[in-house]
Formats: sequence, structure tokens, C-alpha cells
Amino acid sequence: MAAREIVENIYAVGTINWDLRYFDAIMPTPRGSSYNAYLVRGTEKVALVDTGEPNDEAEFITNLMRLDQNSLDYIVCLHGEQDHSGMLPLLLDVFPMAKVVTNEVCKGLLVEMHNLYEMDDRFIIVGQDDTIDLGGKTLKFYLAPWVHWPDTMFAEVVEDKVLFTSDFLGTHYASETLFQNYDLPDYLEAAKRYYAAIMMPFRASVREYLELVKTIDPKIIAPYHGPVLKMPAKIVDLYADWASETPKNKVVVAYVSMHGSTKQMANFLVDALIQRGVPVNQYNLLDTDSGVLGSAIVDAATIILATPTVLFGPHPVAVNAAYLVRALRPKTKYLGVMGSYGWGTNAVNYLAEMLEPVGAEILEPVYIKGLPDETTIVDINKLADVIAEKHKDL
Repeated sequence: MAAREIVENIYAVGTINWDLRYFDAIMPTPRGSSYNAYLVRGTEKVALVDTGEPNDEAEFITNLMRLDQNSLDYIVCLHGEQDHSGMLPLLLDVFPMAKVVTNEVCKGLLVEMHNLYEMDDRFIIVGQDDTIDLGGKTLKFYLAPWVHWPDTMFAEVVEDKVLFTSDFLGTHYASETLFQNYDLPDYLEAAKRYYAAIMMPFRASVREYLELVKTIDPKIIAPYHGPVLKMPAKIVDLYADWASETPKNKVVVAYVSMHGSTKQMANFLVDALIQRGVPVNQYNLLDTDSGVLGSAIVDAATIILATPTVLFGPHPVAVNAAYLVRALRPKTKYLGVMGSYGWGTNAVNYLAEMLEPVGAEILEPVYIKGLPDETTIVDINKLADVIAEKHKDL
């Protein structure tokens, strides 16, 4: 990614990974991602905000060279995770006069992750509302713990109303354009995927820091991943909706089937919900990546998982889906489990126990031996009736 000017004397100098398909070896990224870093030039001092992945060091240093940036006064670390700070040891060698500006918690992580035990004199610790004057550009810092990690903070260029938000309000989305385009459906899809996988488990903190962002009222938000946000109100409104505690009138039915029995059960339930006017989406877990499922459950009021039995327990793919729901902790109000077996099972109880920490009401399960019969259809219709009744108030 070429170095590009955001506003006068503030530049994006990070890198793009067009080919990235899994972030942190767990999160599908079908549109790749970017690792954004920003150069802020004052009349007296220069600060680099965040660094990047060590594998991208040649491109990163080239971007600085293209701007004739031969020295740095400050390297601001908003968050210690390796994709943000991986180049810090190299940059400390390349720019021996540069000081690392970060908060106390982040410093501890940086020291331990990058073996910086002998560099205590290279750190400057900042706290809430502290400022650093670069000459005509003032960096102001806001602590934002647990919007993602406990060390996260934001930084604002006060004069330009540009807010650097680290992972907050970002998107895994590689783009040739510097600024976001809300008219692109795949951008909005990527934004929701990103929220689901990274921010949804910290919903309460998200709401808190959305209020902080509204108070700061930036003209531009520059996150660590994805395009720069020139009209930030749109993404702020989307996050506010996603992070609220009010789910939508929507059911997600996710299933895996070995011999067709469980698939029939899922089909019967989906048809029954459609007949009752309840919006529903069905996902075959064998064909659905975790990003799609995560995005689907962001605002679903009810989630149903359906599984066959493998050696007394649930199918491993269903276990993975249940773990995802449990880890991401969506605002869903109702959870249900369906299943089938041949000669014995504990699959349904296993999944129900996995889902208990989500805090949603667990609906009466439906599990059968063999193929669905008339009794099964009756039980599935009862489940559909229960869901439809509970969704009336949504």
C-alpha cells in the first residue's frame, strides 16, 4: 500500500494483505485485510501511530522512505497485539532516538511479547486525557480497556479531529481506496463479520466507547484494519445497533447432517417458521464459515443448532458452532437444540450445556431416533409455535 495523505501532514503508511484468508488462524477474511499505521508530522516532532506485521517490514519502511521520513520522535502503540506491534523491535533499531508512547498495561505486554526488558528508558507512559505536542498538532490519548484487549487506547489529533481507534470500528477489508465506501455491500458485510468476531464479546464496552467517540466527535476515524472512515457516523450507528441488547425478529437455524435425518428436521422447522411469518435463515454448517455464522447471530433473537450423533456426542462441526456461539456471546434471547441418533446419544444435552453460559433461555429440545416421523413433526411444530409466540414482542 502506497503512503497516502489523509489530511495535511497525516499519512496512512501501513500495508495491505490482499491474500489473507484467515486472520489469527481463526477468523475467515475473504476480502483480505490491511494493517494500518499513521504518520503524524508536526512542526517540531513526528509521531508514528502503530506499526504492523513483521513480515511486511520492507513495504512499511519503503512507505516511510517515500515520504522522506528519516527520523521519528515517537512510536505510539495503541494496542500490544502482535499484528499491531510486530515491527516495534525493528523500528526501535532503525530509529534509535524514538520513544515508545503507550499506557502502562500496554507497556507490560510489549515488553514481554518483544523481549524489551532492557529498554525501559525508551518508554513514555500516558494516561487518560494526556497530550503530546508535536508542534501545531496535538496528540490526545483516551484509555479504552476491554473494547478488545485490556491495553487498548485511542489517540486524537486534536487540531484535525482525526481519531485513531486501534481495532475499534475497523474492518478486515483490503481496498484500493483510502476511505470507506458505504455503498459497497461487501464492505458492510465485512464490517459486520469483523464486529461479530472481535467486538461482540465485549458489547458493554463497545457501547461505552461509542459514547466516548460521540463525545470526541471526530471528522475522521482511522482504525487499524480496513478503510479510513471519512463519514464515521454511519459505522458508529451500525455498531450502536449491533451492540444494543435488543435482538431482531430473526431465527438462525444451523445444522449438520450425516444421513439426512437432521437435515430433514432443520427443513421442517424452517418451513414451520416461515408458515408462521417468522423471519429465518438456514445454514449448513459444512458449507458455512465461522464469519458468516458469526455475522448471522449478531442480532438473531433465536438460534437453533441441529446435530446428528457421533459416538454418543454431537457432531464435531456442531460442537464448533456451539463453541462459537458461547465465545461470541450474542444478544440472542432463545437457544434451541435438535438432533438425531441411531442407537444412543447424549448429543443434545451436550450442546445445551455448552450454550448455557450465553445466558439465553434454553428451549425444549427435539431429538429423535432415526428418521423424522409424525411425532417428530408434531414436536417441531410445537417448537415453531413457541418461537413464534416469543417473537411477538420483538
